[in-house]
Amino acid sequence: MTERIASIVVNAAVIILICLLLFFAGTWWRMQEQFNLGEEAYRKGDFTGAVAGYESAIHMYIPFCPTIEQSARQLWNIAESNERQGNIKRALIAYRSLRSSFYADRWLVTPGSEWIARCDKKIAALAPLLRER
Repeated sequence: MTERIASIVVNAAVIILICLLLFFAGTWWRMQEQFNLGEEAYRKGDFTGAVAGYESAIHMYIPFCPTIEQSARQLWNIAESNERQGNIKRALIAYRSLRSSFYADRWLVTPGSEWIARCDKKIAALAPLLRER
């Protein structure tokens, strides 16, 4: 009887492990696809597509994955570039997109807290400028 229980426990552990690996692999693959779509849109000068791709990649949050940091950096670059060009509306869209992406990834901790803080400062400085127009 104990052999049967041990066999059930081992089989259950293997099934759970396989499910977790499949979930991780699927999430990683979708994250890479979204990042690549963002990169392609960025190269073409498609603001909306680039922001959507990078934002979606961040939503596929995997701790310590470099693609998350690359996506955040690209969103930040898009925002700063638009800010320098005087397009406050687009800059705010990118900053808010970056910030909300990390808020959406919240679970036990909120990842990207340094990005959130940086975006909060930029949004606080730029939002009044948009209202003045």
